[in-house]
Amino acid sequence: MTQQLPPLPPTAEPELSGVRNFRDVGGLPAVDGRTVRHGVLYRSGHLAHATDEDAAFLASLDLHTVFDFRNAADHALEGHDVELPGVRNVNIPLSDPADGAEFWQMVRDGDIQQLRDLLGDGKAAARMRYAYRQIMIERTAEHSRVVNALAEDSVPALMHCAAGKDRAGLTVAVVLMAVGVERDAIEEDYLKSNDPRRRYKVRRSDSSPAGMSPEVMELLSPLFDARREYLDTAYATIEETWGSAERYLTEGLGLDPAVRERLSLRLLDG
Repeated sequence: MTQQLPPLPPTAEPELSGVRNFRDVGGLPAVDGRTVRHGVLYRSGHLAHATDEDAAFLASLDLHTVFDFRNAADHALEGHDVELPGVRNVNIPLSDPADGAEFWQMVRDGDIQQLRDLLGDGKAAARMRYAYRQIMIERTAEHSRVVNALAEDSVPALMHCAAGKDRAGLTVAVVLMAVGVERDAIEEDYLKSNDPRRRYKVRRSDSSPAGMSPEVMELLSPLFDARREYLDTAYATIEETWGSAERYLTEGLGLDPAVRERLSLRLLDG
């Protein structure tokens, strides 16, 4: 029998042992004065290492759907999510498996010279900006699918990728944009992924002092940071490609007013 836990106060966050970067997106303000409801939209890192206690907590949220934005390379590395009773699991990869395999091999196995060559002199941050730009341009169908699902019947929902920072972060941003949440509030929530207790735990094949040296960690850091410049790149891509956030939502994602109104009714107070 699933253990039923008492609900958390809206401002409280659990300490989950095997799930990083979990949080309720509730409380964020929309431009019309409403706020995102607590208990309808959550975000986190992957659920593959969730403990029994973690799973019991997640089950207590009465989730309808877990959206997993990882690809096949992520699943091969960390495993599939634990199953939660009565919860629908939807996998919508937001990055290419080949890129994912190459990425994780570099993170895990790259020696110091390889990391310098691939990530040094600003190349790591440039890689991240490129990834954000490509996701916004190339994954409109996937983002539209998520928004439409939430508008129909998929809340409460939990969205995650590997670290819960990039693919999940962008999708949460798109959903919040669609209901008129203020950009500053979206950014503030996005940057919470930098909290040390939230960050993805980097694992290296070489766990010696050399393999985990300050220089190695500094080279890898841009890949695991939530940086304002990355999210700014996503917004700039919207402006450059569609001209405005409104045209991105209507033309890029194909969202009509009725879908956005249903989404707002599900996600916003008032």
